[in-house]
Amino acid sequence: MEVIVCSWCRLNNTPDAIQCATCGAPLNAEDKVSDSGWREAPRLRDMEEFTFSQSTLQVEGSYVPVAEINLHPQDLVYFEQHTMLWKNPEVPLAQYNLPARRRAHGMPYSVLTASGAGRIAFSRDAPGELVVMPIHPQTELDVREHAFLLASHTVSYTFERIKGLANLLHGGSGMYLDRFVAQGQPGMLLLHGNGDVLQRTLAPGERILVEPGSFLYKDSSVTMNTFAVPGVKTGLFGGKMWVAEMVGPGRVGIQSMYHHSSSED
Repeated sequence: MEVIVCSWCRLNNTPDAIQCATCGAPLNAEDKVSDSGWREAPRLRDMEEFTFSQSTLQVEGSYVPVAEINLHPQDLVYFEQHTMLWKNPEVPLAQYNLPARRRAHGMPYSVLTASGAGRIAFSRDAPGELVVMPIHPQTELDVREHAFLLASHTVSYTFERIKGLANLLHGGSGMYLDRFVAQGQPGMLLLHGNGDVLQRTLAPGERILVEPGSFLYKDSSVTMNTFAVPGVKTGLFGGKMWVAEMVGPGRVGIQSMYHHSSSED
């Protein structure tokens, strides 16, 4: 049977499909890739729907997009507490057990779970776009702090502190790197990128330098090293300019607008 392969998530779709059933990417839209190899993430159409596990997700709006989910009774999603927009009263919430202590904006960092059946919606207080990242079993995606909007229950969540990934003038000496791993079955991760989201696939050994504020995500196969640019000072207090070196193979995602979120140990 003839199928259409989604150019974003590489999964198969039926010949009559106009959007990917797995990630929601339009199948009839032309890929947009710059001369240097950066590809625009697919714009999810307003009010379009796609499924993950046994639940349905609908994207609403475009400037500050909303993800509305009709949760199946056997499904569960988790999310940062402040990203919930609204929910049906019958959708129960519970605390997600974090792997370690963490603070954000001077308060304890809190992640919640929502389970079906019922509807719940999420959004971030920033313009940008939603990017669906299907995660295959035994694969890992590394994401900058406060970028994930929600994840399905089949994806495990851990994090670690990375020094040098936040400009010292923003009041931080580093930032958290969130790690998402699909265990025995596929999972879904929904990211919010500030501004536009671009992705580039690095060949083995290929290197690029990324300004830390623009970094959004990477495959675990991509090595990331941070260092201060020699001889370059920033600001009135002589702060250092940090860059992140990405070494392939694998995907690297960036965002065109930097929205700083203060995190603490």
